[in-house]
Amino acid sequence: MFTQVTKGIKISVRTSFEGTFFKNYKVHYAFGYTITIENLSKDTVQLTARHWDVFDALKDMETIDGEGVIGRKPVIKPGKSHTYSSGCLLASPVGAMRGHYRMVNFTNSEEFEVEIPTFKFAAPFAIN
Repeated sequence: MFTQVTKGIKISVRTSFEGTFFKNYKVHYAFGYTITIENLSKDTVQLTARHWDVFDALKDMETIDGEGVIGRKPVIKPGKSHTYSSGCLLASPVGAMRGHYRMVNFTNSEEFEVEIPTFKFAAPFAIN
C-alpha cells in the first residue's frame, strides 16, 4: 500500500494486476487501483478535481485532468473517508501513476491540493 498525508487528508492506494488483452493488434496490460481518501482534519472538505501523470515504460508520460473522481465530487466530513476503484491500461507490464486532488475546505472556502503518492504497477511475471 502507498500512503501520504497532506493538510490532514490521508491518501492510501492499493494496486492490482488485472490481466492482459489484445486491442488494435497490440497487447495491453490492465491494472486496477483502489484509493481511500481519509479526512483526518477538523474541517469538512470536498474533492473537486484530479490531476494524474501516468508513466508507462514503453510510452511517453500521459497527463490526465478532470472533475471529481469516477463521476463524483465527494464531500468528506472529519473522521470519515471515501473509497473508489478505477484502473488504467498500459502498453508495458511496468508503470506508475502520481498526481493530486483539488479540494475545497468548507470552513474557510480555501482551495488546496492534496498529493497522491506515486504508486507502481507491475505484472507478476515482470518482477524478479
